[in-house]
Amino acid sequence: MQLDDIRFLFAYDRWATRKILAALNGPDASAWVAPGVIGELGLGEILVHQLGAHQRWRNALAQTGLDPRPEDGPLPSPAALGPAWDAEWGTFDAWFPTLTDSWLARRHEGVPLWQMLVHVVNHGTQHRSEAAAILTGAGRSPGELDMIFFAEEIAAAAAQGRP
Repeated sequence: MQLDDIRFLFAYDRWATRKILAALNGPDASAWVAPGVIGELGLGEILVHQLGAHQRWRNALAQTGLDPRPEDGPLPSPAALGPAWDAEWGTFDAWFPTLTDSWLARRHEGVPLWQMLVHVVNHGTQHRSEAAAILTGAGRSPGELDMIFFAEEIAAAAAQGRP
């Protein structure tokens, strides 16, 4: 796995997460705070956990010594979740250029670091799917979240000369 592959996966992860965040405008407050919708978690808890996991993995891999746990605090509003993700993406964007292909090949407890990064994206996919099911049930489908739709969107933009 090369850095460009990881960059693509995280760009997809961000694209799909933004679609979920956009669908949050509208469901009633009870859908956001309802517990036990998927396992023990409700929509808000699922999405805050997704953010916290992304933060923890980035901090662990960057060896910052930080261990953020937004799940342990009060549940933020849906409107507050977007800015929290924007902050995380900004920090991720500052860290990512420090990575190299040789770093990706390094191992931690026998697992290549690139596989840990792929896990972060896959973990997000699980929780976006759960959130999408809840949102769709509330009449707020985020639309297609499959990676192929992201890839086609990127290809179409490139064909039109857009970044």
